[in-house]
Amino acid sequence: MRLLKLLPSAVALALAAPLSLAAGAPAAAAAPIEIDFSHRLDEERGERLEKVVERFNSRQKDYQLKVVRRVDGDAPRTLNLVTREEQAQFMVAKADFKPLYQVMLQAKEPFDGRKLSPELRVGLADKKGNLFALPVALSTPVLYINKAAFRKAGLDPEKPPKTWAEAQKAADKLFDSGSTCPYTTSWPAWVHIDNLSAWNGAEVSTAKGKLDFNGLVQVKHTAMLTTWSKARFFTYFGRRDEADRRFAAGDCGMLTSSSSLFGTLHESRKVETGVSSLPYHDDVPGTPQQTLADGASLWVGAGKKPAEYKGVAKFVSFLMEPDMQVEFTALEGFLPMTSVARAAADSQLLRADVAGLDVAYSQLQGKGALRELRVSQIEPVRIIVEEELEMAWEGKKPAKEALDNAVDRGNAVLPAALRAQLLK
Repeated sequence: MRLLKLLPSAVALALAAPLSLAAGAPAAAAAPIEIDFSHRLDEERGERLEKVVERFNSRQKDYQLKVVRRVDGDAPRTLNLVTREEQAQFMVAKADFKPLYQVMLQAKEPFDGRKLSPELRVGLADKKGNLFALPVALSTPVLYINKAAFRKAGLDPEKPPKTWAEAQKAADKLFDSGSTCPYTTSWPAWVHIDNLSAWNGAEVSTAKGKLDFNGLVQVKHTAMLTTWSKARFFTYFGRRDEADRRFAAGDCGMLTSSSSLFGTLHESRKVETGVSSLPYHDDVPGTPQQTLADGASLWVGAGKKPAEYKGVAKFVSFLMEPDMQVEFTALEGFLPMTSVARAAADSQLLRADVAGLDVAYSQLQGKGALRELRVSQIEPVRIIVEEELEMAWEGKKPAKEALDNAVDRGNAVLPAALRAQLLK
């Protein structure tokens, strides 16, 4: 009965619409399609992401991206910014995501993921080079030096250490000159297991996908840092980027951290900073080889509406613009995704601004094999590794015992689905 009462009103509205248009009344503009964009960045990085999104939203009226904070257990949103530590769990759940190259193809947006450098596509592309996620904010670890501290110690700031043996001599002189923190590091598993191994030609896993980072190179390196810690050459501040802030405040003489930090350090000018390649062990044959490019990647949720995917494709094209890539490089220090963007960065930025970028690129062009399994990308394994490294550096366990335990414990929690994925 209620339906019958509503029908006359519906018919009247239908008849009235064309009359209104005929009378010259303007048609109502379609509301923009809203697209959720989830992330787990800290407050500062989250604000930077929102500025990028606001810029995209202001350039067109058809789509409006809305930034939302992701928590454990959330279903995938239309867009998902995935950190290095989360990447492995997203790889295991790939069925919940729509491959990026398919999104771009169906939206008829020009896109060829194979134009990205191979080291940027590791873990994010299929065997044909098609990207199922976009590497939007990648970097590699490098060595930073405090030039003023080097001068005070009688060291040449234009000749930073290239090897760990040279870094030890520098740390000794920095300590003798009064430094309470000659050397520190951020992201310990990423720098001192994943990249230490790749840079020095050691493996972190077997051919069958089992963890195996307790070899001679890794044990020797961990023991070296334990010795440095006892000698007060090495000060450890935590598992994330706490050391970055201490170095930026002028507290430390040397820091190993992300190449993307260079832009922030250079812009702040609080510390006269030099940047050099990650030190390597020169007594290991064939070194140095190649470091790894890691960072945040953009994943697209499955089961969304075609109109939403069209908006996603427009946003990806926006991110791929050379000018946008230059901005990412200048403001954030991230590696440009394409050779065109790299050329634009070189031509538009001051040489001092791309010094860190040049060092990062030179490390990525080495002869080492690209590695897909990375302990820093598997959250439960990363936590175990850093627990055991801390035990060794604090002198509570010998380096060999700590790494043996880390491998055994890590293999026990390594997802079988991830191991299968890596062996495909």
